[in-house]
Amino acid sequence: MEHKISKIDIVTRPEKFDELKNELNKIGVTGMTVTNVLGCGLQKGVTEYYRGNPVEINLNPKIKVEIVVCAVPVEKVVEVAKQVLNTGKIGDGKIFIYDVSKVIKIRTGEEDYDALQDYK
Repeated sequence: MEHKISKIDIVTRPEKFDELKNELNKIGVTGMTVTNVLGCGLQKGVTEYYRGNPVEINLNPKIKVEIVVCAVPVEKVVEVAKQVLNTGKIGDGKIFIYDVSKVIKIRTGEEDYDALQDYK
């Protein structure tokens, strides 16, 4: 049986990560890669003052959560992420979805769907 493999990148506010991780675990997402990143979109940054002088802060702290799924539907991951991360304010983040053409588990050599399963 052919399994479609997708990668979902979520870039959002760091303070929302724990809630996002917990809700994703509830729907069966067991693995993710999380990176602290800097970025800006519509926010463009803010002006802060250091010793009385204005300083432009153009990049805001964000987290990037990378998830690869095949058994859990992409739509379910996106729906959970939108529910958890939506504050209605600029800076909630973005979700990017990609097709994955190949996955290889280095330890066993398993490929694609089998490489994403947790066989003991």
